[in-house]
Amino acid sequence: MSEREGRQRRRLAATEVDFGVVEQRALLVGTGSGTQSLDDAEVSLSELGLLTDTAGALPVESVLQRRPSPDPATYIGSGKADELRALADALDVDVVVFDDELTPAQQRNLEKKFGRDVVDRVALILDIFAQHARSQEGMVQVELAQLRYRLPRLRGRGIELSQQAGGIGTRGPGETQLEVDRRRIQRRMNKLEGELERLAKTRATQRKARRRRELPTVSLVGYTNAGKSTLLNRLTRADALVEDRLFSTLDPTTRRLQLPGGEVALLSDTVGFVRRLPHQLVEAFRSTLEEVAQVDMLVHVVDAGAPDAEQQVEAVRAVLREIDAAHQPELLVVNKIDLADPTAVDDLLSTHPEAVAVSARTGEGVEKLQEVLGARLRALDPVVELAVPYERGDVMAALHREGDVLVEVHGDRETRVRARIPDSGVSRFREFVVQNGGPGGTPNGPG
Repeated sequence: MSEREGRQRRRLAATEVDFGVVEQRALLVGTGSGTQSLDDAEVSLSELGLLTDTAGALPVESVLQRRPSPDPATYIGSGKADELRALADALDVDVVVFDDELTPAQQRNLEKKFGRDVVDRVALILDIFAQHARSQEGMVQVELAQLRYRLPRLRGRGIELSQQAGGIGTRGPGETQLEVDRRRIQRRMNKLEGELERLAKTRATQRKARRRRELPTVSLVGYTNAGKSTLLNRLTRADALVEDRLFSTLDPTTRRLQLPGGEVALLSDTVGFVRRLPHQLVEAFRSTLEEVAQVDMLVHVVDAGAPDAEQQVEAVRAVLREIDAAHQPELLVVNKIDLADPTAVDDLLSTHPEAVAVSARTGEGVEKLQEVLGARLRALDPVVELAVPYERGDVMAALHREGDVLVEVHGDRETRVRARIPDSGVSRFREFVVQNGGPGGTPNGPG
């Protein structure tokens, strides 16, 4: 028995004794759908256990069935379903959790076969999000995602087709209860979408206000539980919630970050990503995730101790592509080096030579991260060529203080300078500008 399972069972025993409340017992079922190898399938099923634990249920057994393709009726086939029914009865489980998305028909058939609740990976993640949402926007986003998931699953949920109450003018086929429920859910979805649109406009206004302050923006992204909130706290002395659980952060947190070169940036934490993040959630959280596509730099945090760290990196990048943020400059941060096998850390750094290794918990490597992040942000500034008269020593001092002076050439009456200057500073030096290159540009050299 693993240490985590032992902690879970001790917690379950304490709950039964102290409060008389028993957690749901869960049987986990995986088929390796969408994975490339048996190892990948096992890792995905293990992650399903963590998700189930986070949702508040106790995983008591897991079963992996490798299939070339899902069975249309029961996903796992009738024989396997009978076998799992017997196992579920023997283990006295309350819910069977599938590591894949089930069709409404498959879910209904399996619930009839098992005689107990059946949920899939999508429903499980939606439940976790519903538990953790705190802000108004977060709660609206989660409810909308749940309704989008629930709408096609109305039929067969104990809802009988029934004629509405009779009376003059109402006799006839009438409207079925199913249609009433669908219309009610659709109205609620329309209302939530309108609310999200209003909140998105508010968020856009706040984003414009931050832009007017002309501070560079940085967003922490990464797989769930990679340590983003801990790193945010370490870098900014913030007090964001930190838990060793999946999806402990849903609502974005933004703090001011002071960099070694004197620059100030705005650093935001974001919801953690996961393999096969439900499309309903990506759509519902799009207004929040759009922020990621508009920042100056992404700090991609990866857990060095994760057995599938490379797959987690790719899963995050897949979500970034889905929200049109894959073009953003990215700095990979290999986190939790104090806990990880040094060989695993070395392998990650070998594959990603520009990455920075840190421990957000102990602070190791964080100073180097700040230096690299400051340099990366400065490298995004436009390259500007200036001619500064010798009597304007104050301007030269300001250039060295506020920008990154690349080249100085001294002429007869002036100093020709090529420097990277933040957009906020270009206007202050406009009268001295000779040639302005774009971000990362290469204008002609001085002289």
